[in-house]
Amino acid sequence: MADTPQPLSLDLLRVFACAARHLSFTAAAVQLGTTQPAISQRIQRLEQQLGSRLFDRIYRGLELTDAGQLLLEHVEKGLATIDAGIAAVATQPQHEVLQVATDFAFAAYWLMPRLHRFHQANPQVDVSLVTSDRSMQILRPEIDVAIAFGDGRFKQGEARLLFREEVFPVCSPRLLKGRRSPLVPAALARLPLLHLQPEMHSQWFDWNRLFQQLGITEAPPPGLLRFDNYTLLIQAAISGQGVAIGWRYLVDELLKQGLLRRVIAPSLSSPFGYYLLLPERKRRQRLTQCFVDWLQQELHNQALTS
Repeated sequence: MADTPQPLSLDLLRVFACAARHLSFTAAAVQLGTTQPAISQRIQRLEQQLGSRLFDRIYRGLELTDAGQLLLEHVEKGLATIDAGIAAVATQPQHEVLQVATDFAFAAYWLMPRLHRFHQANPQVDVSLVTSDRSMQILRPEIDVAIAFGDGRFKQGEARLLFREEVFPVCSPRLLKGRRSPLVPAALARLPLLHLQPEMHSQWFDWNRLFQQLGITEAPPPGLLRFDNYTLLIQAAISGQGVAIGWRYLVDELLKQGLLRRVIAPSLSSPFGYYLLLPERKRRQRLTQCFVDWLQQELHNQALTS
């Protein structure tokens, strides 16, 4: 054999194995869907690359040389291993990752408590949450679906309303100990208020807007605690450090668990809300639709129990 054989193509080895099993170039051509001359040319190329004769041409047809017999044993073992690997890959469940973008508050208080049901129904799909409180007007290319707060006028993709904004003050039951609740709205002016920094979620209700719509003439107390993250603000409310503005759907479970309580009876609403954003590209449409269907079913179930 040659001292430095050239890299051999898998195609040449499959042709050789087929011809060796049949001991016929013609039969190999029929099985492989080609012509006898094409098989003969490939065998000649393989013999040239190896520097060894693989077949003896005899009167009755073909016989394998010693080199051909040795090569066939190893090639058949190798092809069997390759075919078994291909079959294993083809039959194993396909595991996929869905990229979902949303803000911290929605992820923590609405999506995360429910995601286990999505995984139970779709065990082959992982959800990768991409959380940010920045604007979602421009979605990163890898995002499959987004859930964003706004007025529905997004620059990218199709927007479907999930639920409108509805807010009301909430706090820990400990903070209302000794008080009859719900309180009258004016009582908010004498309670410690937890503030979200103005640059965070600028479209969300703040205390100035809430006081104005409730008809409270006093200015909201400035408060000792300000947050750049709604999740931290709600945790401060749960620990009894003040009153937070609660967004329905985000705090519903916390109210059911008794961790928070409504401070006043009225709720306020606005033209804003949470929207499902579907990018215009058709990237993994089947997987995205699976998540959308589950999300709509969760909203339907929540409406039935509200």
